[in-house]
Amino acid sequence: MQTKEMRLRRIQHLAHDIMDEMNARKELSQFDTLIPVIDNLSRAIGDLSDPLGDYSLDYIEEKVENAHFLLFKNKKKIHFHS
Repeated sequence: MQTKEMRLRRIQHLAHDIMDEMNARKELSQFDTLIPVIDNLSRAIGDLSDPLGDYSLDYIEEKVENAHFLLFKNKKKIHFHS
């Protein structure tokens, strides 16, 4: 079982990977891919920003993983080991 810190670091790594790919793309006209990526990320951020700190790490992890998968179409598997 991974610790909360390890899971958060993995989520952070996936999010940075997505951000780098989005910034590297010359043509952002692939709305069929980008809209669900943005939707998944906004849902994760919405859950994480709960002012009471009541968030589901499972939900956030799932949404960031979904966004990463949609953007990379599983071409690039991210394995994080601390």
